[in-house]
Amino acid sequence: MRVIYRLHTENMKGVAEEAKWAEDIGYDGLSSPETAHDPFLPLMLAAAATERVTLETRVAIAFPRSPMVTAYASRDLHDFSDGRFQLGIGTQVKGHNLRRFSVESWRSPGKRLKEYVESVKAIWDNWQNGGKLDYHGEFYNFTLMTPFFSPGPSEFPDPRVYIGAVNGFNCRVAGEVCDGLMLHSLNSKRYLNEFIVPNVESGAKKAGKDLKDVRISGGGFIITGPSQADVDAKRQGVKRQISFYASTRTYFPVLEVHGFQDIGQRLHEMSLRGEWDDMPGQVSDEMLDTFAIMGDYEDIAGKIKERYGDLLDSVSFTMETKTRDDEQILKRILAELKSE
Repeated sequence: MRVIYRLHTENMKGVAEEAKWAEDIGYDGLSSPETAHDPFLPLMLAAAATERVTLETRVAIAFPRSPMVTAYASRDLHDFSDGRFQLGIGTQVKGHNLRRFSVESWRSPGKRLKEYVESVKAIWDNWQNGGKLDYHGEFYNFTLMTPFFSPGPSEFPDPRVYIGAVNGFNCRVAGEVCDGLMLHSLNSKRYLNEFIVPNVESGAKKAGKDLKDVRISGGGFIITGPSQADVDAKRQGVKRQISFYASTRTYFPVLEVHGFQDIGQRLHEMSLRGEWDDMPGQVSDEMLDTFAIMGDYEDIAGKIKERYGDLLDSVSFTMETKTRDDEQILKRILAELKSE
């Protein structure tokens, strides 16, 4: 199992040093989210400071960007990093698209996401192999590419494309037109087995692919520390995170697998009333155990592998390291996660 480190980009000036540290300590890849910063820019800084790790957006929000803009940014990062870039894109939810990014429409986001991936791949194919750019869809149409605007062929294969997916349609899209699927943090082994994998496999079969051709990457809520007391001290903070995500109706399919949909609806109503501080109290210990992996430093790698080892190609995992001793513990955990 590959292990991915999530970059902390509060200060762009520190990204290069952080990326080098993560590579040296043993991580296989670095991811950059789209939260308070653009997800592509930190990866360019990371690429300049590293030699081995993969570099992935996890995730870039698709619809505020034209597929052409994403194709250019991805190609530049891929070439600059000697073929180490992976494009991870997602839809985000309706409110953020319409009110934060001012996207014009939220019509058929799943179908639009499928066309988005197809468009990016069509653009890359045009640059790589020539011929006419001729993609036609309901949401995207690309028919113009002159030599002046084409970077031409790359010496590297196209970047892998992953999408973030929660509902069944998007999981099938991942299987049909993508190289992989990135799980949302709110997930469980049962949800993976009963919902994610069957839908990804259905999409893959539609495209004449096998399930093994589509990589699944995830991680979720992982609570660890030097002792069980340290783990227990972090439980309430993770309940707060779970209550936030579970209040969003987009993520209700995850709750429904476990019969938690009534709790989700209650949390949604509380969020509309602004009762954020009271929401963690709705997350039971059973719900926490379902969506979080908990264990001290000695146990956590084994527990992650027990839940995800036969399901995921890569897992996102970070832990606080204040001392050299902490770093040695992290190296041991990473080695255990990557072992067969």
